[in-house]
Amino acid sequence: MSNLKSVAAFFSYILLIITAFPAFSVYGQEIPRADTTRSTLTDSLVMDSLTADSLTADSLVTDSLAADKDTVRRADDGLNAVVSIVAADSQVTLLKTNMVYLYGEAKIKYEDFELAADYIEIDQNTNEVFARGRYDNNGRYIGRPVVIFPNESPKVVDSLRYDFETKNGNAFGIFTEVDGGFIQASKIRKNVYNEMSLFHGMYSTCNLPQPHTHFGIHISKGIVTENQIIAGPAYLVMENVPLQFVAIPFGFFPKPDKRASGFLFPTFGEEFSRGFFMRDIGWYLAFNDYWDSEIRGTMYSKGSYEASILSNYRVNYKFDGGFNIRYANTKNGVEGTSQYRSTKDFNVTWNHSQRQEANPGTTFSANVNFGTSSYFQNTAAGATYNYEQLTRNNMSSSISYGKTFADGKVNFTSSLSHRQDMTRNEVFLELPTFSLNVSSFNPFDSKDRVGEQKWYQRITMGYSLQGRNSVTAQEAGLFSRETLEKFQNGFQHQIPINLSLNVMKYFQFNTSVSYTERWYLQSYRRRLDNTPGGFEEVRDTVPGFNRAYDYSMSTGLSTKIYGMYPKMGKIQAMRHVITPSVNFNYRPDFSDPLYGFYRSFVNAQGRESIYSIFEGGIFGSPGSGRSMGIGFSVDNNIEAKVISKKDTTDGGIKKIPILQGLTFSGNYNFVADSFKLSNINFSGRTALFNQKININFNGTFDPYSFDTQLGRRVNRFALQDGQLARLTNFGLSFDYSFNPQANQNRQQGLDSLDNQRASMTPEQQQALARISRDPNAFVDFNIPWNLAGSFSFQYSNLGVRSNITATLNIHGDFSLTPKWKVQFNSGYDFRQKEISLTRFSIYRDLHCWDMSFGWVPFGRFQSYNVTIRAKASILQDLKLTKRNDNFGGF
Repeated sequence: MSNLKSVAAFFSYILLIITAFPAFSVYGQEIPRADTTRSTLTDSLVMDSLTADSLTADSLVTDSLAADKDTVRRADDGLNAVVSIVAADSQVTLLKTNMVYLYGEAKIKYEDFELAADYIEIDQNTNEVFARGRYDNNGRYIGRPVVIFPNESPKVVDSLRYDFETKNGNAFGIFTEVDGGFIQASKIRKNVYNEMSLFHGMYSTCNLPQPHTHFGIHISKGIVTENQIIAGPAYLVMENVPLQFVAIPFGFFPKPDKRASGFLFPTFGEEFSRGFFMRDIGWYLAFNDYWDSEIRGTMYSKGSYEASILSNYRVNYKFDGGFNIRYANTKNGVEGTSQYRSTKDFNVTWNHSQRQEANPGTTFSANVNFGTSSYFQNTAAGATYNYEQLTRNNMSSSISYGKTFADGKVNFTSSLSHRQDMTRNEVFLELPTFSLNVSSFNPFDSKDRVGEQKWYQRITMGYSLQGRNSVTAQEAGLFSRETLEKFQNGFQHQIPINLSLNVMKYFQFNTSVSYTERWYLQSYRRRLDNTPGGFEEVRDTVPGFNRAYDYSMSTGLSTKIYGMYPKMGKIQAMRHVITPSVNFNYRPDFSDPLYGFYRSFVNAQGRESIYSIFEGGIFGSPGSGRSMGIGFSVDNNIEAKVISKKDTTDGGIKKIPILQGLTFSGNYNFVADSFKLSNINFSGRTALFNQKININFNGTFDPYSFDTQLGRRVNRFALQDGQLARLTNFGLSFDYSFNPQANQNRQQGLDSLDNQRASMTPEQQQALARISRDPNAFVDFNIPWNLAGSFSFQYSNLGVRSNITATLNIHGDFSLTPKWKVQFNSGYDFRQKEISLTRFSIYRDLHCWDMSFGWVPFGRFQSYNVTIRAKASILQDLKLTKRNDNFGGF
């Protein structure tokens, strides 16, 4: 939300509501006019006091408890609509005076007017309704009227009088919420022209009837119309102290009913490397009800500058989204020296979502984050110091479109995507990729079949078509002509045929035939070029349509083996499930000259080799060498049942997963010339400490020996050299949360706000985005503490030398008191032997305000900031910030 709009809306609501409250007490209540019969009924909620002797049958009608009736008013009353009347306690009607009295959770509805209160009386002579609450045994005023006027939000009042015919009304002690702020008034009068007169009003950021910590404005008298506010004497109130010297004798303020363009106020400060700054100065553009933009700029005294364009759009019930284009020119060092450098960066984000009901069967969405890898580092994440953006090492984007045909049996999807490795400055683009998939069907089955399927009727077929156009390039030369010439493209058709049967009750038999055909618009040739330095190998790209295909067959069996271990201590039972599978597979040798997919090449040393003319193709090339072998895999799962004193369900027995998966897999090729046995891959996962720590691991065993003198594998099993196998790769990662409820609550808070995003205005969505980036956002004091983190370890050894990387990340929070919470995050890179970005935050809940303190104690982004701000969404720009940035000083 722009500052101008915040200020305009702020004063509008202030002077709209401030017209309503007494200096510091806005309680108000009207007592019904003096009437002996009426006062007797009004003051008495006990029906026993009314007897047949005192009231004749023709003058009094008493309905039963929990009365509920609809009354159609006569035309001569001036009311032709249905008046709905409900009373939980009782309803009394006096025919002589034409009065209706409702007691206990009473409700009435007439046209768009709705009213609920503990006590309601209706004067059918004047078409007037009066409502109020009551005092309970402890002297508390309860059952206040809740009223809904046409096209307005519900309002709570102390008492209310409303005329159905003239639509004029008086409300006393009103209390309501407007865009996160709270309005109170001792008296408010509304007429048929939707004009309001207010007496003794106050606008506050506190939701208490008597604000204890608030920022508010008191207005003695005021008139509010559709497009303007006229106010009498008004003055500022802070901490319940009237600041009457900060006052105005009267005021006239426009109250626009639509957004307006205006100036965006900047913030000022100083950074260590870039100097003094004027940040985020700009202009807000309100084009129409569906589209707005912010143009902002930042200038530094040492020559750096930034610019951005933020736009949001929305069409109700159809789609919404927004984009942000940011550019930065960062200058560091002293100009003219060797340390001086100037860096130009940019970042583009775009999000778009489409309502599903807007176009059934069709989807379109976008989530784009694209730019230079150094943008977030050089600009401190756009001066937000956002932890996730500063520590990220990749970016990705996707724009996708999808449509279903033939009653959902045919599905088409297309996308434009990008992946960016920010550590290597490498970009991978797919512009575009698409796929057309036909659901599996049974070609030999009959729609009129009766009984079970025969074996041939279980045969299923499918079809898929894929197309891709991609390139991988360095960030610096992404838009060069050389990069554009490196785009690879092609199409791939796949037809899978499958048959699945149960064999001998315990085995699952599966057989499949797969046919794949690839279409390329280019192929490749190798040749030797005679240069002054000698013969050099050259790889030429030959344009033109080329077709490549391959096929394979596979047949296999799988089953499950169950094992039980004996009882041990608290372990009542332990079950081990083994899932072995074996398959026979065959694939021809597509490097045979018969197919024409491979050619021979003689290098400069005179050695002949064969190569595929589709080598490096986007969908690969048909495999070389005949393959006929046996594939195998074994999966393991172990669970235990233990006695639990805490969990009394199921007889006090609790299930604990010991090993949620441990899989070994490989393949043996009978017809290979050498290295017939493939590498043995393994992977597994488990959880410890009541699912608080999730552990994942994977690796690869090489069954063959490695000759260190030759520097390569040799066709001899490692077992022959006294080793079972060589561990060539191993990865271990785990994440933990000793209080997982904290992360769950935070995610639920984010999900809840995301679900409300569709009903938010663009300004509210921008405010939500700013709050989401705040590390102190969604602080949950119901969770007293939280400690979570993650660890990753990677080991590789291809034979010559080994490589090890390991990183640790940790974050958490704890509550010092019910109003104070401390948060922290940090990490350690074991390979670089340095601490990663570390941040501490302190949050203080001030009820209708909050205070936060953030501190980065060391490193490149060393800084601190203190912020005090109002919680009200409309006043998000009403804050006081003190920041000290040493960005770039280390």
